[in-house]
Amino acid sequence: MSTHEGNLEAPTRHPLDWLNPKFYDEQDCMHELERIFDICHGCRRCVSLCQSFPTLFDLVDDSSTGEVDGVDKQDFWKVVDQCYICDLCYMTKCPYVPPHPWNLDFPHTMLRAKAIQFKQGQVSKANQFLASTDVHGKLAGIPVVVQVANAVNKLPATRALLENTLGVDRKAWLPDLASKKFRSAAPRATATSAIDGERTPGKVAVFSTCFINANEPGIGLDLLKVLEHNGIAYELVNKEQCCGMPKLELGDLDGVARAKEANIPVLAKYAHAGYAILTGVPSCTLMFKQELPLMYPVDSDVKAVQEAMWDPFEYFVARHKDGLLKTDFKQALGKVSYQIPCHSRVQNMGRKTEDLFKLIGQSVAVQLTTIERCSGHAGTYGVKKAHHADAMKIGKPVFKSMAAPQPDFISSDCPLGGHHIAQGIAELGDASGSSPHQPKLVHPLSLLRMAYGL
Repeated sequence: MSTHEGNLEAPTRHPLDWLNPKFYDEQDCMHELERIFDICHGCRRCVSLCQSFPTLFDLVDDSSTGEVDGVDKQDFWKVVDQCYICDLCYMTKCPYVPPHPWNLDFPHTMLRAKAIQFKQGQVSKANQFLASTDVHGKLAGIPVVVQVANAVNKLPATRALLENTLGVDRKAWLPDLASKKFRSAAPRATATSAIDGERTPGKVAVFSTCFINANEPGIGLDLLKVLEHNGIAYELVNKEQCCGMPKLELGDLDGVARAKEANIPVLAKYAHAGYAILTGVPSCTLMFKQELPLMYPVDSDVKAVQEAMWDPFEYFVARHKDGLLKTDFKQALGKVSYQIPCHSRVQNMGRKTEDLFKLIGQSVAVQLTTIERCSGHAGTYGVKKAHHADAMKIGKPVFKSMAAPQPDFISSDCPLGGHHIAQGIAELGDASGSSPHQPKLVHPLSLLRMAYGL
């Protein structure tokens, strides 16, 4: 194959060489950034994905030479700052990823640069706090405290303070704390599975995730109701902390390592015992399916957890193929606009949530509109003052496409992305000066529970 041709083979992801001291060599990293930026500048296929690429191309076009060599190397950090490590360019767009000889890995090079910044102490304490999701959730589950905190966080004065101290945009949606945590509200386990799977495991371990545990426990409770309805035994993972994805996006790889050391020994016991491990948030699933295996390629427990980890809808569709999923759907869902999050797309599992919605539609009325494009939220990126406007701009095509059918429900597997979309649709109406139909935001797992009539 000529090096001037795109790669037609499936992408091969090389492990992240983060334990090599050379990984943190800034000058060496700059050489690699210049190399890949030069390739990206000549291709420009990813211009619509996020702000990293328009930022890069503007820098090149405005330079004295019109090429990457005319860009001030310090301006490379402007490109790095816009990347939120979604992996979409690598998995869906770039023709020059391995095994192509150009060996281009844009997100891992961005991650390397972010890790260098973090090691050098250039990441603010405010950004580190925003990535500490376990800390945020400590107040959840204390009713009076939660009521006060949720009310105070809606006050304009409080939002102005958060903007000035933590860099949280005063216009960005922020989650409420739950009055009762998921891990407190949920039954710890069910009895032995009524129907064991031949190819899909008949027992499930549920990793609750920070967001579902502390902010929206209803999503997790609905997952448990669907499992119970289908006779699938489950247990809540008996001990867990944040999966580490927010730390990864910040470049705090030592923080990721600490999360791995807390979670993997616990999850590996379930994996070795034959459980399917499910999480209700795609970013958490991806962390165990892809990011940790790339950081720890020879760790047998990480590999076991990777093989046992399932997206919930990936699991349910597999159970259906085995003839083990109930299809006694009772309640019509009407019009549903559904967005496939980036962290679902890069799992290379296909469009499993859409497949299950179509299965529901064989029994009850469902008019499904599927949007396969980034919402723009991207973890903490979308709430930061520095990036909120960019996040809304990235998501605008999604907002318009999802609002167009005037759906009854809007839905996304990513709970945070879903709220970002709901905010974007509401702002579209405000900008037009009209009072448009405002669909209800409901997570796909909750829509599945509703369709079963549970």
